[in-house]
Amino acid sequence: MRAMYLAFAAMAVITVAAWYGLNQAGFSSAEQGSGPAVRLD
Repeated sequence: MRAMYLAFAAMAVITVAAWYGLNQAGFSSAEQGSGPAVRLD
């Protein structure tokens, strides 16, 4: 049971870190799915 809780905690930490890291690196869907001819309001 303890291993499962540690795995869930690790998964949550990795998920949050990846979200912040990818947004800081410019890999958000808004930045990747738009070009110079597309306006996002």
